[in-house]
Amino acid sequence: MQESTVVIVGAGPSGLAISACLTQNSISHIILEKEDCCASLWKRNAYDRLNLHLASEFCSLPFMPHPPSGPTYLSKDQFLQYIDKYVEHFNIKPRYCHVVVSAEYDEVTNKWRVEAKNTREDTSEVYESNYLVIATGENSEGYIPNVHGLGTFEGEVVHSKYYKSGSKYESKNVLVVGCGNSGMEIAYDLHNWGAIPSIVIRSPFHVFTRDLIRQGMQMQNYMPTNVVDIVITFLAKLKYGDLSKYGIYRPKEGPLHLKNISGRAPVIDVGTIGKIKEGAIKVIPSGITKIEKKKVVFGNNTEEEFDVIVFATGYKSVVNGWLKDYKYALNEKGMPKSAYPNHWKGDHGLYCAGLSRRGLFGVKEDAELIAEDINQSLNLHNK
Repeated sequence: MQESTVVIVGAGPSGLAISACLTQNSISHIILEKEDCCASLWKRNAYDRLNLHLASEFCSLPFMPHPPSGPTYLSKDQFLQYIDKYVEHFNIKPRYCHVVVSAEYDEVTNKWRVEAKNTREDTSEVYESNYLVIATGENSEGYIPNVHGLGTFEGEVVHSKYYKSGSKYESKNVLVVGCGNSGMEIAYDLHNWGAIPSIVIRSPFHVFTRDLIRQGMQMQNYMPTNVVDIVITFLAKLKYGDLSKYGIYRPKEGPLHLKNISGRAPVIDVGTIGKIKEGAIKVIPSGITKIEKKKVVFGNNTEEEFDVIVFATGYKSVVNGWLKDYKYALNEKGMPKSAYPNHWKGDHGLYCAGLSRRGLFGVKEDAELIAEDINQSLNLHNK
């Protein structure tokens, strides 16, 4: 049995940020990470052309802002250099290859009991802590919907988590399912590599340039969200015109308000909208009803043959599989049961970080709040 004040599960940006904050307060903690590196989603599962959509001023972790002289928008590689520097600077030492098998709260000792498998040495380890932080992130396991006949598809099926680039899909008909930021950017990347992409767009969404989103986030410091939404939506309409003729509709709610209440982010356009307008990327305004070999049948009774289907259909949390007492902070889907801004704190010393659907900006916020709360709780206990 190994004891620590805090056990953090996950060494992504959230886990690293909390570690740095706890270190500043001299609070002992251990990070358990199932992969053999930190920020594994960024290092292993991010597509090649990925750049951060938010300006660097909104993408820093606690105590280490990006220099104003640096690039406004970081590439994946630049962000990973920053992460590695962060780990080195704060001397963060995650325990890699430690898969958490179970975590439960002991009401007799008032402590968390965490069991992990050390996959390097094939041994089992038990940890006991006063506080447990879930920092496994929103994007743990790729979600692919249960489409009728998907098992019969004769082409390639890939989730966006495992998509790297369109280089191997030249001249192939590729269907992208999902019109969030990943789906839209993958469709654009496929076109650039000479593939013939189509994208399923069923839901309304907002489209902006990344500079417009940056302006909106800056304006929020000085004016209410609903006013900012009106301003940036008007500017986006001037920029893109009426997109309904291309099968793209705007939601009634404003973009920043929608992000706050539902976590649904606006689409940051990397060039996809221009290609849709040109007809280089085809929009299919209807969901899939069934798949037969290479043929995909859509809800509007059209059908088409594809070589590849990319599912950019999001992720599902797998925390509830190992966290036996998830009810103290999470709902049945493994997401915070309390709405933002109270999402991060559960009962009995259970916290969750990076699950507010507010990107790296939310990660920093969560880490600071959690570390401060643990610090206050310990001070109170010591008195």
